[in-house]
Amino acid sequence: MGSLETNGATGLSDLQFFNIIDGKARSSKEHHRVVDPRTEELLWDAPVATTKDLDDAVEAANRAFKTWKKTTTAERQKAVHEVANVLLENVDVLTEAQMKETGKSRPMSKFDVERAAWHFDFYRTVALEEELQYEDDTVRIISTYAPIGVLGAISPWNFPLILSTIKVVSALATGNCVIIKPSPFTPYSLLKFCELAQSVLPPGVFQAVNGGADLGEKMTLHSGIHHISFTGTIGVGQRILRNCTASLKKVILELAGNNACIVCDDVDLDKVVPQVAIGALFHAGQVCVASKRIYVHESIYDEFLKRFVEESKKFSIDDEHSVSFSPLSNKVNYERALGFIDDCKKKGYNIVTGADFKPRDKGFWIPPTIVSKPPEDSLLVREEQFAPIVPVMSWSSEDDVISRANLDNAGLGASVYTPDLSRARSIASRLESGTVWINQFERPHHAGFFGGWKMSGFGGEMGKQGLLHYCHTQTLQIDKTE
Repeated sequence: MGSLETNGATGLSDLQFFNIIDGKARSSKEHHRVVDPRTEELLWDAPVATTKDLDDAVEAANRAFKTWKKTTTAERQKAVHEVANVLLENVDVLTEAQMKETGKSRPMSKFDVERAAWHFDFYRTVALEEELQYEDDTVRIISTYAPIGVLGAISPWNFPLILSTIKVVSALATGNCVIIKPSPFTPYSLLKFCELAQSVLPPGVFQAVNGGADLGEKMTLHSGIHHISFTGTIGVGQRILRNCTASLKKVILELAGNNACIVCDDVDLDKVVPQVAIGALFHAGQVCVASKRIYVHESIYDEFLKRFVEESKKFSIDDEHSVSFSPLSNKVNYERALGFIDDCKKKGYNIVTGADFKPRDKGFWIPPTIVSKPPEDSLLVREEQFAPIVPVMSWSSEDDVISRANLDNAGLGASVYTPDLSRARSIASRLESGTVWINQFERPHHAGFFGGWKMSGFGGEMGKQGLLHYCHTQTLQIDKTE
């Protein structure tokens, strides 16, 4: 497993990482190394899987599926509970690996490991059951649920453990086998998690192969993989969907969320401003459902903006123990974020805080940057920034703000703040988003179905309903006339 003793030559914990194939750790001739986003220092060697590694993993998964699909619900629930225990028993090792690869603080990274365990524990007691659809004197119609086969899970870099364990536990709980590919920006925590999970799972049921976009492409085209679950950008999601049409693979896509936050005129600013700040700035805005566009009623706009700027100062870039703020997780996203700031400056937009930012010598840090009333056709409003760069606009008409909120790339989530629940429900019903949070900042709950609309996704996962997307439905029509 490795230890957390520090290697004197590198200053890193003494950890090693492997592809996990058919229950065994497998090294590779080729390796790559990720940099720590806080310091830009090189981290551990990560193996790069070959085409043969992938083929071997697919063969092992299909072999394991023959047995795993026959397990009972109770047996699988016992297994996912044991995986949850593996996560919690190894929280220090997994926290260390994820902290280094993502740039998160230790408290934030530890919370992610614990949250990942919650996902497994939730399905210890939640499962799909046979469902009576219809019955009369002549026929009884029942829906039953069967696993699809081998899942290829392609994971993101912002929450590598939390978002990946959703895919893994959903597959295992429904009788599927899973091969996971971490993001090349964050390979360590997932490879280590998969290695540790082998102690409680049969060989081939849960495997991990590490590599770049070329390996993910091969997974989407592989005839031995029957189902793909991907979290990432719209462009890559569209390519995956095209690839999967050849073999009619089942597909789940969680894509961009240019999410709108609507603040009504009747809110208590003492309560709402801190909530909105967390929703927009937690983990430097690198959250799929973060508030990417904030719309504040014109009657409270000035006071809200003043308080929001003050609240943003609590998200320090110097505090290594901060639970809530981080550097940008990789250089690609950092440079993309700088492009948003440059565009705002060139267009002369009103940057009320963060305009004097100067890049550091080391680390991908950007402080909270708030832009007042950029135009609706600006880059910052039209595109998901995935960074702590927040546009704050005003509104007066509900019909108008809802129209502005409902962009094609804004179908993942939204939030509405008003103490009038009827008004909140009315606004929410007109928002074209898979999830709407009312009087709380945006965070998916493991018990609630989560899926994007329009350009923000295809299918979904989480909650009991999410398991349906990891299954075939079989209808039994039973004759009652004899």
